[in-house]
Amino acid sequence: EVRLEEFGGGLVQAGGSLRLSCTASGLNVDEYNIAWFRQAPGKEREGVSCISSSNGRPYYANSVKGRFTASSDSAKNTVYLQMDDVKPEDTAVYYCAADGTYRLSPLASDYLRAQEYRYWGQGAQVTVSS
Repeated sequence: EVRLEEFGGGLVQAGGSLRLSCTASGLNVDEYNIAWFRQAPGKEREGVSCISSSNGRPYYANSVKGRFTASSDSAKNTVYLQMDDVKPEDTAVYYCAADGTYRLSPLASDYLRAQEYRYWGQGAQVTVSS
């Protein structure tokens, strides 16, 4: 059984930092595209970042590029999302998701389509106060 669990959500002031983690069981994070999505109240789910299993590189949505950093720890089978210089508009429930499809593209958008991800975590609330 595949399971993804997010940790690290909470309340942070604008300009601060927060780190989310996603621990996987039942799959190897190095063999899957592991992405972070977020959904704010009343808005559609938005792709934030993805670490590609094809080349190990992270890809980011323009809205977080330069502020968020995705990384992975194979020994812990865990993926992280370091969120720096957070803004109130980053407030959302953050989900990690896994997909085993081979992709190799220079475009972040090719890795951040929610409908292509099979496995999802339960989500972690991130609230940024102004």
